[in-house]
Amino acid sequence: MVVGSDISCCPNTPWPTCRGYLYKRTQSGFMNGWRKRWFVLKHDGCIHYYRHKKDEGKCPPLDVIKLEGAEIGIDSSLGKPFVFNCVPQSGNRTFYLCTTSNQEMKRWLEAMDKAAHPVHQKHVWEDVTLHNRSLPPLAIKNPECLGLLHQLDRSTDMWIQHYCILKDGCLYFYASIRSTQASGGLYLQGYMVNEQTLSFKQSVIELKPPSEEFKTFYFCAENKTENQRWITALKTSIKKWLPLHQAIQDFMNRPLEETRM
Repeated sequence: MVVGSDISCCPNTPWPTCRGYLYKRTQSGFMNGWRKRWFVLKHDGCIHYYRHKKDEGKCPPLDVIKLEGAEIGIDSSLGKPFVFNCVPQSGNRTFYLCTTSNQEMKRWLEAMDKAAHPVHQKHVWEDVTLHNRSLPPLAIKNPECLGLLHQLDRSTDMWIQHYCILKDGCLYFYASIRSTQASGGLYLQGYMVNEQTLSFKQSVIELKPPSEEFKTFYFCAENKTENQRWITALKTSIKKWLPLHQAIQDFMNRPLEETRM
């Protein structure tokens, strides 16, 4: 049995930690005052903001604020309630933000403060995956599956081709078999693998996360036989890992003679 870290510890493109409308103070030319904008705080510690909620995922953000190292606090200098400011580490600009209630202000302050002062934990597994990501695809030893996969881009409804390597519950993406390093990857611990029918594709691989915090991914191989090969390999690779709480429970449920040191 191999015990893996809980899925919540894996940086696998989770949904934003905080999102909602905020009022941003504008001081540029004739545009003075407060403007309502849609703000999205992501797990990478950056805030993206848009004109409207509907623009998220469809339009580029108006600006991106990196919070790590930033100074964040309540601001009473403007004589307006529920105002707080953010001074990024670069220090070349101060952002003044405002909510409509004290509860909302506390929610944003707490989330932004965590992003500004992240706790960096070093995991051996992250070192392994980062090392593998720096290798050409055929240099990864003993892969559990390899070949071409098409990934569905939900924002454009288009399929993007990758050369993929599956190794120990991690799926690495390459632009081609000749790439010198991976362009990205997914930690799949805790994911469920299903076969679905989607759009015009007859057979699609669905990777469903254990929590709504993470995204669902769709892949399609060259044909149905290849799809089945990938589905079998993905299920086997993911099953090698257990959430820590489940591993502890399994250990506690063993007969006494098996748990003696």
